Amino acid sequence: MTDNKQAALELGQKPVGQLLWQYALPAIVAMTASSLYNIIDRAMIGQIVGPEAIAGLGITFPFMNLSAAFGAAVGVGSSASISVKLGQKDYGVAQNLLGNTVTLNLIIGFSFMVLSLLFLDPILRFFGASDATLPYAREFMIVILLGNVVTHMYFGSNAVLRAAGKPRHAMYATLFTVGMNILLVIAFVWWFRWGIRGAALATVTSQTMALCWQIWIFSDKKELLHLKKGIYKLKANLVRNIIAIGISPFLMNATSCVIVIFMNNQFVRYGGDMAVGAYSIANSVVMMFFMFVMGVCQGMQPIVGYNYGAEKFDRMFRCLFIAIGCATGILMVGWALSMLFPREIARIFTSDATLIDLSARGIKLDMLVFFVVGSQAVITHFFQSIGKVKVSIFLSLSRQLFLLLPMAYVFPLLWDLDGVWYSMPASDFGSFAMTIPMLIWYMKKLKVYDGQPCNH
Repeated sequence: MTDNKQAALELGQKPVGQLLWQYALPAIVAMTASSLYNIIDRAMIGQIVGPEAIAGLGITFPFMNLSAAFGAAVGVGSSASISVKLGQKDYGVAQNLLGNTVTLNLIIGFSFMVLSLLFLDPILRFFGASDATLPYAREFMIVILLGNVVTHMYFGSNAVLRAAGKPRHAMYATLFTVGMNILLVIAFVWWFRWGIRGAALATVTSQTMALCWQIWIFSDKKELLHLKKGIYKLKANLVRNIIAIGISPFLMNATSCVIVIFMNNQFVRYGGDMAVGAYSIANSVVMMFFMFVMGVCQGMQPIVGYNYGAEKFDRMFRCLFIAIGCATGILMVGWALSMLFPREIARIFTSDATLIDLSARGIKLDMLVFFVVGSQAVITHFFQSIGKVKVSIFLSLSRQLFLLLPMAYVFPLLWDLDGVWYSMPASDFGSFAMTIPMLIWYMKKLKVYDGQPCNH
């Protein structure tokens, strides 16, 4: 117990740069591994099962985003709350937050499963499934939904591990899940020829195995946070706190679901199926680099939350600015590569000449102001980590709902297909322009001058 308390206390004592590296690196490694798995998974399904299967899998992405939205509401909300309570050395409430996290994941995961299975076909049709792709999408989602409780528990437990000062354990869980997933996909899809259902079964099985290991960790009474009797009964004030913080990532994921559906329809309308393919490729390039930024954000969260709870605001802001610098540097590399080698990047995904042309132009337009996105993401996660819910929600929704959606509707009326592409960098810059004043306002509110913050 003493060692675990010391690990938590280090969040308020170790040099901030060293801490951020310690916490962000495992998250970056885990997210990179997840990206690699997604590429291998799609390639296996496309090569072995066929193009209709890969199209059916694409239909399920908004569904998966929606499920992730509910999972993020609990996982992010609870981990941020736990970080703050550990900073305040309120270990009893942190323990109860762990128990309430388990209960909420069980309730929400089961409810989402039941409702989704009852209305599965109409939902998939709404997301764009055709007669050809519906059977594949349905086959995949039935297995995924049956394992939905496991998925929620797995991601929620990983978030709590990071908050409890165990970022490497969270990384090990993710790496194990990814590695086992790849092995099982090869076995189920290639060897046993179970098709797209095999890919779904591989996902659920690997997450179940990782969850068993996480439960084993949290069952150890020597851990600062551990599973025990009396912590699972929902407490209204704790639930409100978890949901209040978690509503921001929930809305962000839910909005992403809406945006993907809308953008696909716009690209089909103004450029046809090939334009949708180009958007998919450009989006893959964006996410490849953005995963690194998300790793930085995840690494920052427990450090910021702890030091906010401990009222060590100088360390809190130092962590924020280092994270902004790291994220901006990462995306500058992505921006430079995309501006210099868009055609070479497109060729990684396709050999079709027309699609390469469309994708190369799309990559350059989509990532035109990519270097400003990192600071916007980090600052949004900063407000989320310290429980500033309204600000976090506004910043989360600013790019997609308030800017991208109307721009993606209006711009094509003026510039046709290019207008759809223009809407993305325009919304990126607009969101960045809203985020910086918010941060300056909050720093002034805390009376931060020359890096010397004062107490509330």
